Amino acid sequence: MTPRIPRSSKRFGERARLSVRLSALFPALALFGAALTPAVAHASAARCGDWSAWRAFVAHAMQADGRVFDASTPVQQSTSEGQSYGMFFALVANDRANFDRMLGWTRTNLAGGNFDDKSVRLPAWQWGRRPDGSWGVLDANAASDADLWMAYDLLQAGRLWRAPEYTALGAALADEIARREVADLAGLGPMLVPGPQGFATGDVTRLNPSYLPLPVLRGLAHELRGGPWNALARNAQTMIAATSPHGFAPDWAAWRAGQFVVDRNSGDTGSYDAIRVYLWAGLANAADPLARPWLDSVRGMAARVAQTGAPPERVAVTSGVGTGEAPPGYWGALAPYFAALGDQTGLALARARLAAPGDDTLVYYDRVLGLFGGGAVEGRYRFEANGQLTPSWRGACE
Repeated sequence: MTPRIPRSSKRFGERARLSVRLSALFPALALFGAALTPAVAHASAARCGDWSAWRAFVAHAMQADGRVFDASTPVQQSTSEGQSYGMFFALVANDRANFDRMLGWTRTNLAGGNFDDKSVRLPAWQWGRRPDGSWGVLDANAASDADLWMAYDLLQAGRLWRAPEYTALGAALADEIARREVADLAGLGPMLVPGPQGFATGDVTRLNPSYLPLPVLRGLAHELRGGPWNALARNAQTMIAATSPHGFAPDWAAWRAGQFVVDRNSGDTGSYDAIRVYLWAGLANAADPLARPWLDSVRGMAARVAQTGAPPERVAVTSGVGTGEAPPGYWGALAPYFAALGDQTGLALARARLAAPGDDTLVYYDRVLGLFGGGAVEGRYRFEANGQLTPSWRGACE
């Protein structure tokens, strides 16, 4: 098995050149008050109506058999990340049929049929068209961020849909993550490694700050009542603070000789992976004691947008120098971040940019960021302080 090539350099490079229209993903942003708190947004949005952005995702980024695919890549790839995100959005949309389709496709194609509470295999991270034209697994290594999200999806689905089979599978998957994708780093403690193979060489361990969403870690800790999840949350916040000297998160970092250092493979760039660090910070519940320190560590992006009117596509995090024009999906990722900061200017800029005319074609990653960010600011879901998911259909919409 080979280590995965960083997605910031391979998977998403083409997206920055696409001009796309995301206004359809954020129908509520036109009504979004400049100083809304998440609670106000949750109460004021039309939470019980149809989620058109989810329907568009199903229509354009998911096959009928449950395969989520990225048409912007030459191999027309599917990833464990895409499957895990799709399952989360299906849960937010109360769409159990498509949740089951994505779970079934993942079980058959990424886990070789071994994906139940008695025998769970970490899903392969990449599946697509091979050089000979056949279709199948391209890289059998796992992706720990996708595995975390999938375990979280299953545990929350078991709770919300009262389906113990999901709960059992989610717990089994979490156990496998803890066993194979959590390393005890000398001088730090438990840390999520990007996958079970290929990320530790000698005394250097490569890490990805965007792989550790605080609400997901809290949710696993709450549902499982044990494991490394709260320790991972604390150490992840330490990593974010140490690797973001100017308030910008890197795509990749490394641990060496008792300290966080610049990753020798990808350098100090923060771009397509790192944009999720701001998104996760914005989605964290303010009552979580790590939420404010996490958010404060990455204020550089808000300051840059205030100065220039737009987020940069890439940032050299050790100097704070930004370059390039960000793709539209960045605005989706940053919307909850601006809301959490109470940044009225940032929210106004997001509304204006997301409403700008453009091509109607949306690519996978822009859709994903739009669903996460748009769904949150529309009040379609929120994370509680203990990490539990509260979708809008639970309660008033039932």
